[in-house]
Amino acid sequence: MHSPGSPRRRPLAKNSKPPPAKGPSQRQLRVGEMLRHALADMLARSEIHDEVLTASVITVAEVRMTPDLKLATAYIMPLGGGDAAPVIAALEKHKKYIRSTLAKAVNLKYAPDVRFRADEGFDEAMKIERLLNSPRVRRDVEKEDE
Repeated sequence: MHSPGSPRRRPLAKNSKPPPAKGPSQRQLRVGEMLRHALADMLARSEIHDEVLTASVITVAEVRMTPDLKLATAYIMPLGGGDAAPVIAALEKHKKYIRSTLAKAVNLKYAPDVRFRADEGFDEAMKIERLLNSPRVRRDVEKEDE
């Protein structure tokens, strides 16, 4: 029972969820950046012996971590914006080696599982650049300047 002067607390519903997170934590960002550097160094030194990976220069744009730090998603793009599919396939083929090498490079309790995705950021930036340089947008901007 509760005393008459104290506020009454309601129990949480069984299916209630905590409020959604605001974004990645400082630890997620730090671990993701450490993995990004380690992966970029590994690719730059051609530690993975694969024809596709050694033939192209690969940019590791970002590595995002899950809150439990057990899954890392690496966003990659071949330099020059080439087709990312063969590069991603080659990285997936060597996933076990990459995971073990990253675990040695970054001291974590658990070695995170690594997924590879094509970075869409470069394509989005080019799309925005084309839109900003289109004649209709230029005409509107020039009208505002007058």
